[in-house]
Amino acid sequence: MHDLDFDHYHELGITEDEAAAIKQLIEEQDTLELLTVGIDIGSSTSHLLFAKVVLRRRTNDLSSRFEVVERQVVWTSPIIHTPFQVDGMIDAHELSHFIADAYAAAGFTAKDIDSGAVILTGEAIKRPNARAIDELFASQSGKFVCASAGHELESLLAAHGSGATRLSSQRGGASLHVDIGGGTTKLALLDGGEVLDVAAYAVGGRLLAQDADGAWTRIDDSARLVADDLGISLTPATAADPEVRRRICERLAEVSVDEILGAEPTPLGKALQLTRPIERSVAPAYLTFSGGVSEYIFGSEPGDYGDIARDLAGDIVRQLGQRADIPAIDAGQRIRATVIGASQYTVQVSGKTIHVSDQSVLPVHNLPVIHLGLIDAATVDREHVATAIRRGAGIRGADVTVAVALGFGWTGLPAYDALEELALGIADGAGASEQPLTLVIDGDVGQLVGRILGVDVGLDRRVVSVDGVELNDLDFIDIGEVLTPPGVVPVVIKSLLFS
Repeated sequence: MHDLDFDHYHELGITEDEAAAIKQLIEEQDTLELLTVGIDIGSSTSHLLFAKVVLRRRTNDLSSRFEVVERQVVWTSPIIHTPFQVDGMIDAHELSHFIADAYAAAGFTAKDIDSGAVILTGEAIKRPNARAIDELFASQSGKFVCASAGHELESLLAAHGSGATRLSSQRGGASLHVDIGGGTTKLALLDGGEVLDVAAYAVGGRLLAQDADGAWTRIDDSARLVADDLGISLTPATAADPEVRRRICERLAEVSVDEILGAEPTPLGKALQLTRPIERSVAPAYLTFSGGVSEYIFGSEPGDYGDIARDLAGDIVRQLGQRADIPAIDAGQRIRATVIGASQYTVQVSGKTIHVSDQSVLPVHNLPVIHLGLIDAATVDREHVATAIRRGAGIRGADVTVAVALGFGWTGLPAYDALEELALGIADGAGASEQPLTLVIDGDVGQLVGRILGVDVGLDRRVVSVDGVELNDLDFIDIGEVLTPPGVVPVVIKSLLFS
């Protein structure tokens, strides 16, 4: 499995020199060190960090898989307010200067970076902005994973990045993670380290903010909704009144605490919901917080940045104390929670039981992975599989009719009835499309599932089905051309790492 022609990687955005280096590392070394960068571009703030990631080849099997054994943050940038133009779009020119200055201050150049992740959230995911940001990293597209995070994906990123999922796994039991940013709050219900559900609503610390001259000119639509509910005419002049801001913060906190505690929302609360309410299948025993407002909740930020974050934090803490007896625990990361520390390359090789209905679709790169978990042959259910695909696509902000990868594990015998039920669920959830569908399976059923989809189920879609590969939530994947012999494909997995 190690005698592979990794020259195919140049088609995945990796140069021949990089491909040769990867091949040498895989074949000759047990340890690999990467210099990585994580960049978070949000609707309110932007920042980045550099980290060194050490990977070591597994010693318990004969695969080419590396696992992360050490991660060290080597430099973090200042946190800046995301620069916007007067038309509301991100100022890509100013942002590029910020990134260039950060590289220079850290003592790195683009050539020093082995891998990276760029996450765009909030206003940054508007199409004109996203295109401008993509252009900043176009020359290194093979190295960078770029993800535009909708509300649900941002909730997931915050839960992982803050350390809340790790804390949940260590402590056991259920918890609720609350990420309060500049314009939105994201919730994630956790149990034993797993994210059960996510939600978001429009409450944040920069719904009202001052401009460079001190005038209260930033007035988001959410703040206007609250002002209307209070019977206040909100203008820069009225927003300058501390009493007006106090009343708005108090009402925003009421909405937020209702959501945190699972209370029936008011009409205003419903108007501020950005997703469906979180489904409370378990009752959280404690809360964790992240985001800019959390710095004030935990008393770690002494400064004031010309917005309502400090007052909002105070009102949320006060109202939570009055309405519930639930502890709040610091999970480790606050305002930097959604900064992805790295996108690390893990090289794997598929099993030989693969199915490629049209080899012209390969290679593919940077496919977001929708992970369906472990599927048991004894209990596989068509409707459950389809629902898992739709739900996973919603959280990742992915369109299953475009280029995505469905990842899952398979356990049990490869009985035809069970595989057909799986294939029918995949067909229901993914649907017909001109774009290929990629299946990545941890189990030796890739060829069978691919053939059943194409022949017996008749899915009107080209299918790439590979097995023998392990994936996780928040992975992206590259798949190279089929290597004959031995009839396998090289796979590069780009895993988002957190502090």
